[in-house]
Amino acid sequence: MTLATAYRNKIDALWLDFHSGGITNPITVIEQISYLMFARLLDITESREEKRSARLKKDFKRLFPADKQHLRWSHFRNEGGDRMLTIVRDEFFPFMRTNLQQHPLGRYLKDANCLIPSGNLLSRAVAAIEELPLTEGDAKGDIYEHLLGKLSTAGIAGQFRSPRHIIAAMVEILDPKPTDTVCDPACGTGGFLISVMLYLYEKYSTAALVETDAEGNKHYPGDLLEPYLSHIRGGMFHGFDFDITMLRTAAMNLLLHNVEAPSIHFQDTLGSNFSEKFPKECSNFFDVILANPPFKGTIDLENVDPMLKSKVKTKKTELLFLVLILHMLKMGGRAAVIVPDGVLFGSSQAHLGVRQIIVDDNQLEAVISLPAGVFKPYAGVSTAILIFAKGGRTGDVWFYDVQADGYSLDDKRTPQPDKNDLPDLVKQWKTRNGELGTRNKKAKEVSKSSSSLPSSELPHPRSGKHFFVPVADIRENKYDLSLNRYKITQHKESTYEPPKTLLKRMNKLGQEVIKDIADLEGMLR
Repeated sequence: MTLATAYRNKIDALWLDFHSGGITNPITVIEQISYLMFARLLDITESREEKRSARLKKDFKRLFPADKQHLRWSHFRNEGGDRMLTIVRDEFFPFMRTNLQQHPLGRYLKDANCLIPSGNLLSRAVAAIEELPLTEGDAKGDIYEHLLGKLSTAGIAGQFRSPRHIIAAMVEILDPKPTDTVCDPACGTGGFLISVMLYLYEKYSTAALVETDAEGNKHYPGDLLEPYLSHIRGGMFHGFDFDITMLRTAAMNLLLHNVEAPSIHFQDTLGSNFSEKFPKECSNFFDVILANPPFKGTIDLENVDPMLKSKVKTKKTELLFLVLILHMLKMGGRAAVIVPDGVLFGSSQAHLGVRQIIVDDNQLEAVISLPAGVFKPYAGVSTAILIFAKGGRTGDVWFYDVQADGYSLDDKRTPQPDKNDLPDLVKQWKTRNGELGTRNKKAKEVSKSSSSLPSSELPHPRSGKHFFVPVADIRENKYDLSLNRYKITQHKESTYEPPKTLLKRMNKLGQEVIKDIADLEGMLR
C-alpha cells in the first residue's frame, strides 16, 4: 500500500468516525479536522524553533509560554480521552482564540470552538492526524484537497465547491504569473486560489526535480518560484466571502499549500460598504480574477455598492459580479468567470447593458459553453465561462463548445476519461491566434476578388467545435453571446425511395402476409 493510499484511507476512516460520533455536517467535519491539523503544525513549528535556538544558542519568541506547554500537541496527545478533551476544548481553543492573533490565521480563529462531543472521538482523531505526513513535501495540500473533495459527495454542502478540473482549465487559460495579484471575490473554500498555486508549482519546477509517487502522481517542488516567494506568501492571493466558515477553510487550505499570509476577508463584495472598507482592492487593483459567483441570487438594491448601481440597475447577483470584477481589475487585467447561460442571452435592459459594457468598453476574448450537467447533482443549469480583459478592444470573439468534461452528465458524475473536451479546449486556446491569422488571411484574399468566402472554407468553420465570431456580428445580434446563436448545424441530406416504389414494396409485403395467414389456417384444419 502506498503512502498516498494509506493517508487517504485514514482520512476516510476518520470522516466516518466523525459521522458516527454525531458530526454530520461536512463543513463542520473539515473545520474540526483543520483545527487539529493546525494544532499539530503549531507544535511542529515550535519544536523546529527550539532546535534552531539550541543550535544557534539564541532565544526565540515562543508560541506557547512556559505555563502553557501542556497545550502543545506533543503533550496533550498522550493524555486519556476525557482529559485530552478538557485540555483541548477548555484550554487550547480559548488560547488559540486569544493568544494567536498575530498568526496569519489569527483573524479567523476568534470564534473557533471545539465541537467534538467525546474524548473517545477526539482520541481517534488525534491518533489519525498524528500519522498523517504533514511535514512531507506538499502532502499537507494533498490531504486538504482530499478533505475538500468530500464536499462534492456530501449533500447540499457540495454547492460550495466548483469542479476542480473546470477550475484547472480556467487557470491554465489565464496563465497567471508569479508576479500577478490574484483574487476571487466569492472565494468559498479557496479552490480557484489553490489551483493558481498548484499551476505555478507545476510550471515553475525544474523537470529533473519532479518526483512521481507509486500511484503515478507527480509532485512539483516549485524551485523556480524562489525569487517570488515573498509576494506569493504575502501579497499575491486575495479572497472575499460572507461565510466565515468558508473563509476559515480557505485560509487553512492556502496555509497548507504554503501560502502563509493570504489576504482573505469576511466581506460581501457586492455590499454597500465594500468600497469603504477595501478602497484599494475594490478598484483597478488585480491582474487576475477567477470566480464562480453565486447564480440565480438577488440582493436588496439598498445594500448594493453605489458604484455598481451607477453602472447597472439590477438585483441579479450574476450580473452585479461581472460589473464588480471589471471594476476590481487593473487596466489590462484579465478574468475567467463562470456564468449561467441566461447572462449570455437575457433580454432585459440589465442583461443587455452588462454585455455591452464587456464587449464595447473592454475586450471579450472568449465564450466557452459548458454542458448542463457539470454542476450536478446540485444544479442542472447550463453555464459558460467568459474570458475578458479590462480595457482594450473586442475584435473576433472565440467560441468553444465543451460537450463533455470527462464525467457523465447525470447525478452520478461517473468518470468517463474517454469523453473529455477540456484538454482540447486548452490546446486550441493556446493556438487560437494562429487560427485567427489564417482566417483573416483568407478573408483578405477573398476581399480582393468579387467572390465571397464560404463558411466551409474557413479554418474551423462555425459548424465545428470552436470558431471565431466578428464583434460586428455580435452587435447585430443585440450582443447575444450564446454559442447556438452563431453555430451552424450542418444537416446531412437524406435520400428516400420514390413513393410509388415504396407502395409496391408495401403491397408485396401485404400479399406475403396474407399468404402466410392462409397457410396457417390450412394447418389448423
